Amino acid sequence: MDGQCGVLGNQAGRIMLSKSKQRGVTLIELMIAVVIVGVLLVLAAPSYSTWIQNQQIRTAAESILNGIQVTRNEAVKNNGRARFVLCNAPLSSWQVLAIPFTAPAAAPAATAECGAGTATELRMQERSSQEGSQLAQLAINNLPIGDTTVTTVTFNSLGRVVANADASASITQVDVSTPTGDRPLRVTVGAGGNTRMCDPSPLLSATDPRHC
Repeated sequence: MDGQCGVLGNQAGRIMLSKSKQRGVTLIELMIAVVIVGVLLVLAAPSYSTWIQNQQIRTAAESILNGIQVTRNEAVKNNGRARFVLCNAPLSSWQVLAIPFTAPAAAPAATAECGAGTATELRMQERSSQEGSQLAQLAINNLPIGDTTVTTVTFNSLGRVVANADASASITQVDVSTPTGDRPLRVTVGAGGNTRMCDPSPLLSATDPRHC
């Protein structure tokens, strides 16, 4: 009886050992899996990089669109002028400066990326290019990337675009791109104050609502 129990015990041990061996992974199989994952990562890296840059383009374009709309709303709300300023073009930092009902005691203090406003202005809002769009580059009014002769658009109390106080040209178009992104976007500002984001890609049909 004890002998039979011993035989049965040995058989059970061999069965369990066999099952544990079947569940294991050999070193060669592990190395093959690592190589396959590495190859997939190498193949996917360029596409992932392009996707990241396209996301930064959209983030920058949407922020500029929102900033200009906030500027227009502030001008109408305060029954005075407000201006949207791109602070460090070709990067996408900006600020909104508005003239309130009562003049402030001092001009807004200068920030790292944006200068100070005039003594009659308040800084209503600002955004840094570091907030999700570090790689985005701006070309304003069809000027080359890096040209900073045009940085401002001013709205009056009716929400219409008016001449800038420094006599510079007003922003009418901002093209947003990145070095390797393939989906640039454009923000346009009409004389009536209407602002729109669109896609300048020639691949889009002229009847496509996204097309510029």
